[in-house]
Amino acid sequence: MEEIRKGALYLVATPIGNLSDMTFRAVHVLSGADLIAAEDTRNSRKLLTAYEIKTPMTSYHEFNKYDKADILIGDMIGGKTVALITDAGTPGISDPGEVLVEKCYEAGIPVIPVPGACAAVNALVASGQPTRNFVFEAFLPADKKERREALERLKGEVRTMVLYEAPHRLLKTLGELRDALGDRRLTIAKELTKKHEDFRQTTLNAAIEFFETEEPRGEYVLVIRGKSPEDVQAEKEEAFAGQSVEEAVAEKMAGGLDKKSAIKEVAQERGLPKREVYSAVIGMEG
Repeated sequence: MEEIRKGALYLVATPIGNLSDMTFRAVHVLSGADLIAAEDTRNSRKLLTAYEIKTPMTSYHEFNKYDKADILIGDMIGGKTVALITDAGTPGISDPGEVLVEKCYEAGIPVIPVPGACAAVNALVASGQPTRNFVFEAFLPADKKERREALERLKGEVRTMVLYEAPHRLLKTLGELRDALGDRRLTIAKELTKKHEDFRQTTLNAAIEFFETEEPRGEYVLVIRGKSPEDVQAEKEEAFAGQSVEEAVAEKMAGGLDKKSAIKEVAQERGLPKREVYSAVIGMEG
């Protein structure tokens, strides 16, 4: 096994449900660290007890993430090794660990990831939705304005979208997503790696109908298909109200642009290669 580095921060992934998903390396690092910073020490105590890890723990969570980060930085500057764990999964993903990591870089402290479970990635790869390109949104913001802005961003997203949601907010969030995105295809993953793990391929409309009569239970990951190329193209055509490429270039030239600049702007606006716009204009002139 590797030698534990002094004066470093280890980001240690822990199981998201099934305790058997703990890695040998994670046990080694947690056992060899001087201090474990845990999001919820009571919750993490069960995990440490199961693997007979006796390293001291301290709390590091959303409400003390700035002040406590400074204390932990001081410990690591003094030579201590700190292992950061979250309630479940990989620290730094949708939790306060990102603050501590940033401060470590500012202080010149090594940051070492110990890979393992991540709910977002597990839900994505088993969802049956496209996985080549995806965007992780975590939980939608609670603030109304920020939430509207996030939904507006997602409206035009062509990549697969991955979101987290709690059971008591699931139905409301599904409705907001349907209103913003339309009736999009998605996979709803529930209670990953646990006894009642479930994957449901459905649509936003069908999911809303289902959960209106079936009470949501457990933690959910929503894997939503991005906007199709056909929909993107249809929206572009609608936005330009049937105006041809040639007409668009002519309009911009009438507004004072030279031909080269007009072609460049039209190509950018419509997401077309410049040579395609150029060829259309030359054909018009010919």
